[in-house]
Order: sequence, then C-alpha cells, then structure tokens
Amino acid sequence: MSVNGQRELERVRTVEERLERVEALPEPARGTAVALVQALLALYGDGLDRMASAGRRTGGEAFAADLVGDDLVAHLLLLHGLHPQEAPERIGRAIDRLGSRLHGARARLVEVTGGVARLRVGNVSGCGSSRAAVEEVLTEAVRAAAPEVTGVEVEYEQRQPALIPLDSLRRHATVAARPVRTEPEQV
Repeated sequence: MSVNGQRELERVRTVEERLERVEALPEPARGTAVALVQALLALYGDGLDRMASAGRRTGGEAFAADLVGDDLVAHLLLLHGLHPQEAPERIGRAIDRLGSRLHGARARLVEVTGGVARLRVGNVSGCGSSRAAVEEVLTEAVRAAAPEVTGVEVEYEQRQPALIPLDSLRRHATVAARPVRTEPEQV
C-alpha cells in the first residue's frame, strides 16, 4: 500500500495496532470483532467502487447527483459528514420516494429548525392506526435521510366538513312538499 501523507500513515499505523489487539482477544469476542471489520471493509469497498464507477460515467454536478442517488454511497457520505445536500433537501427527497407506503396520504416538509423536522400530512383516511402507521413510515424515512435530525413532528391538515348548500336543501323540501297524486288523471 502506498501512503503519501503523514495523516494517512498515522491512520494506517492506528488500524494495524488495533487489528493486533483484536487478534489477541479471546473467542468469541475475537471472531465477532473480525467479522465486524470484514463487513465494514466490504461495505466501504462496495461504496468506493460505486463512487469510482459514477465518476467514470459522469462529472461535476451530475457526478454529485449520481453519488447521492446511490443509497449505499449516500449513507457513507452521511456517515462521514460529506453529503453534498442539506438535510431539508434529503428529507424532501426521502418523503417523495415513499409513494404507496403512505397509504394515500400526502406529506411534505414544512421546515427543519433546531434539529427538528416538521412535516405536514394531508389526505389521511381511516382510524387512528392509519395515522400512527403514516407517522412511523415518515419518521423512519426522515431519520434515515438525515440522522442529524433529533426529532420529527407531524401535523395533520384539518379536513373541512362537507357543506351542503342551503339552497339545495330548500329545493328538496319544495319537491318533497308537493302532493303526490294517486288517482289517474281524466282526459
């Protein structure tokens, strides 16, 4: 491995020292730790491979869009604080991708302030469990898209009661008040 900078060299030494400590652990801790390191290496390898592939296909802003369009790469970018999109943009995109998981409800991001994402939901039908299911799906999506968000608040649009125009009731009353003839007319 070629290491060009002092910082990278120090990181390599730190990793090697910690791997030696892991190797010295008794079983089953050692096996678990080794498996964890292998899983992390595979995950990072897959992400870096996807980033390199995206870089070969595109460039500039298109390259950044390609990176954040890949869930694994976007997750790695978030993990390291490198994601090019701000939390509101990521949350809005995550909500847009929910589709049928919202059971017909419509949701939109109102704002992100003080670490709290405030959402507005409309067109929720059914019982309270429908609202609970929608909230759970939204909260999960927000936390996955923006782990730095510490809270999610969901407010519901108030459904307006169906109004029946008074004139339409009067017309029905007039029609209903007319006597009904039961005898046939004489011609």
